[in-house]
Amino acid sequence: MNASTYWLTNVLLEKAFEKEQNVIVGTQTALYHIQVKEGVIAEIVAATQLPDDGITHVDAKGLLMLPSFKEMHIHIDKTYYGGPWKAVRPAASIFDRLAEEQVILKQQLPTVKERAEKMLDLLLGYGATHIRTHVNVDPIVETKNMELTLQVLNDYAGKITAESVAFPQHGLLKSSSVERVKGAMRLGATHVGAVDPAVVDDNIEMSLATLMDIAVEFDAGIDLHLHERNQLGLYTMNKLADMTEEAGWQGRVTVSHAFGFAGSVTKAAEQLAERFAELGISISSTVPIGAVQMPIPMLREKGVRVELGNDSITDHWSPFGTGDMLEKANRMAELYNYADEYSLSRALACITGGVTPLNNNGEQIWPVQGNLADAVFVKASCSAEAVARRSDRRAVMFMGQVVAGSL
Repeated sequence: MNASTYWLTNVLLEKAFEKEQNVIVGTQTALYHIQVKEGVIAEIVAATQLPDDGITHVDAKGLLMLPSFKEMHIHIDKTYYGGPWKAVRPAASIFDRLAEEQVILKQQLPTVKERAEKMLDLLLGYGATHIRTHVNVDPIVETKNMELTLQVLNDYAGKITAESVAFPQHGLLKSSSVERVKGAMRLGATHVGAVDPAVVDDNIEMSLATLMDIAVEFDAGIDLHLHERNQLGLYTMNKLADMTEEAGWQGRVTVSHAFGFAGSVTKAAEQLAERFAELGISISSTVPIGAVQMPIPMLREKGVRVELGNDSITDHWSPFGTGDMLEKANRMAELYNYADEYSLSRALACITGGVTPLNNNGEQIWPVQGNLADAVFVKASCSAEAVARRSDRRAVMFMGQVVAGSL
C-alpha cells in the first residue's frame, strides 16, 4: 500500500455513547470511508456508497479504527529480548543490580542495535507508533548506547516517532556523569533523565538542580526515574515541582514510576497531585501490582496526565513486560475496577497520549479532517471492548502507511 492518496473504506468508527436512564451502557458505531492524502486524513464520509473518483480503495472490512498507541517508558538499549531466555538473578538492593549491570552492559554492546530493532518491531506489531526510550549514559558505555539507539530510531523514522532520554542509570552525580549526559544531549537526545536523587545520588537538591540546569541549557524535557517511597518520595517530587515552576518548565517534566504516591492516599499526596496538574508534570507508570500499587484513579481525578509504559521487556531488572500497550491499559482497568463502558473507554487515553474517539460527553472528536493517519485497526466493536478483551490488532498505520500487519 504505497499510494499517497487513497480511500480507506468500510472503517468502523465510534459515534456516541448509548445511554439508558442517563447511564452509559454502550457505544454507537458506524461504517465510514476515509480519504488519506499524504499521510493525513483528508475526508471522512458515511459508508453509504463507495467513492467513484478513480482513487485507490483499501478495504478495512469493518475493523475498528483507534488512535495508535504511545509507549512512554521503555529501555530499548538494554534487553535480553531477541536473545536467549534469562530470568532475573536475585539482588538485595539497587546497588547490587547496578553492579550486575556494569558487566552486562559490556556484554550487550555488540548487539544493542539488533535487539533494539527487534523490540521496536514488537512494539509496532502491538500498535505503538511513538516511543520514549531511556538510554544508558554511564562510565561503562559512555554515550555509545545513545549513539547506537539514535541510529536505530533514525532507521525507523518512517514507522514511528520517538523521544530519547539521556539516562544516567548509575547516578547523575554518583557516577560523575554530568558531562556524559551533556554529550548525549549534543548527540540528539530529546530529554534529560536522572534516578533516585536521595538513594542513588545522595543529594536531593543538587541532583535535581543539576538535572534542571542541563534541561534548561539544552532546552530539553525532563524524565526522572523516582522509586523512592513515602515522605522521601513526596519531598523529592515537591522539590522538583518547585524547580519546574522556577524554571518555567511547565508541561515539560515527567516523573517515571513516582512511587512516593504509592500506597494509601494521603492529604499530602493529593496536594502534590494538584500541583502536578497545575504545572503539567506528567507521570509515566507501568501499573505495578503486588507490593507497590499506585493511586492512578486519584491522580487522574486530580487532572494529572498519567501515561503508561512497559519499562523492561525481559532484561536483568525484570523478566516481565510484553510490549503490548493495550495489555497495560487492560491491567489498569482491571486493577482499578474500570469495568463499565465509560471507564474502559477512558482508559484508552493513557496509551494514546490522551486521544480518544469520543470525548467525555460522548461527542466524536477523533478522527477528524487534518489528523495524521496514525491508527490501529482492531477486531472489536468499540474501544471499551478493545481494552477489556485486549482485542487482536490486525494492522498498524503510521502517516497513512501500514507498518505492521495488513489490510
